Amino acid sequence: MQLLTKPNLSKLSNKRLSKEEALDLYLNTDLIELGELANNVRKKFHPDSKPVTFIIDRNINYSNVCTAACRFCAFAFWPGDKRGYVNSYEIIYEKTKELVNLGGTQLLLQGGHNPELNIDYYIDLFKKLKNDFPKITLHALSPSEIDHICNVSNLDTKAVLKKLMDAGLNSIPGGGAEILVDRVRNIISPLKIKSDRWIEVMEIAHGLGLKTTATMMFGHVETPEERIEHMERIRQLQDKTGGFTAFISWTFQKENNPLGKDVAYNVSTIDYLKTLAISRIYLDNIINFQSSWVTQGIQIGQVALAFGANDMGGTMLEENVVSAAGTSCPTSMEEIIHAIHATDRDAAQRDTQYNIIKVIPLVGA
Repeated sequence: MQLLTKPNLSKLSNKRLSKEEALDLYLNTDLIELGELANNVRKKFHPDSKPVTFIIDRNINYSNVCTAACRFCAFAFWPGDKRGYVNSYEIIYEKTKELVNLGGTQLLLQGGHNPELNIDYYIDLFKKLKNDFPKITLHALSPSEIDHICNVSNLDTKAVLKKLMDAGLNSIPGGGAEILVDRVRNIISPLKIKSDRWIEVMEIAHGLGLKTTATMMFGHVETPEERIEHMERIRQLQDKTGGFTAFISWTFQKENNPLGKDVAYNVSTIDYLKTLAISRIYLDNIINFQSSWVTQGIQIGQVALAFGANDMGGTMLEENVVSAAGTSCPTSMEEIIHAIHATDRDAAQRDTQYNIIKVIPLVGA
């Protein structure tokens, strides 16, 4: 529904938005004006004197066997499919060793809902990784994977998380959120956990001291109102726990998956930037926002730094899920640093908790 009011930007610049005001901004505000408003919010947390950050990481998929059957996924296979795999520890070890040798600090470890893998598998894997690479940060297992482990292991959420933390789990990525509205989830991922369960797992994790990220995948069957409802769920939990370190949004990739056949359009660059800007303004209690260069390409990833983002995310030494859906934007650390410097900002390598490891200044770059 098109709202007819012209948003009062000066009035909105220093107040918490309501859902109605956020929708009004999305529908009726000029792109450049919206970017300026989001950039002003970014500057409250990250003034231009602070560097734009990135992390050297790798996304290793331990298995592609999955019973979730998400309609947007081009990566996973049902149990019994000959294309399914569980990577050996030797393979995971060599990939992690390469990451560490390149100065990487974060291992993003995710896979499918494999019914053959219970809690013992993950405990063994995490302990081995921490023994061999004690300084690596295990940023692993989305809430839906944790819920799956609970089910196949007959354990409650807190017990599973405590066991994983004892084995070396450091933080949890926000995957599997998609859109936190069950109307949408029932269409795109009917076998995956519902919105309340995703929130519940994250709240329990935060209560145990685990920091996590929050994510949103948009541009499929959701409405603008539902995108904002998703943000509202995230904002409410952050008010309660303060456990989210960052918000990361990206666009649905429609190639090679069943859902793509039903979605007639690709999200435009304008829509991506507007949605990023709205989220930066609306989520006034989350400090860090990542630019989605993996789905948008490095140039639009760079533009996103003027629409509320303060972080370029990971160098993604390896990425399989998005590329399986038809989008591949291979980018080196040097290209990310160059893109940051081109905005007249310093660049800095960070860790998972956004602590600065090394600044790469613009001067002399």
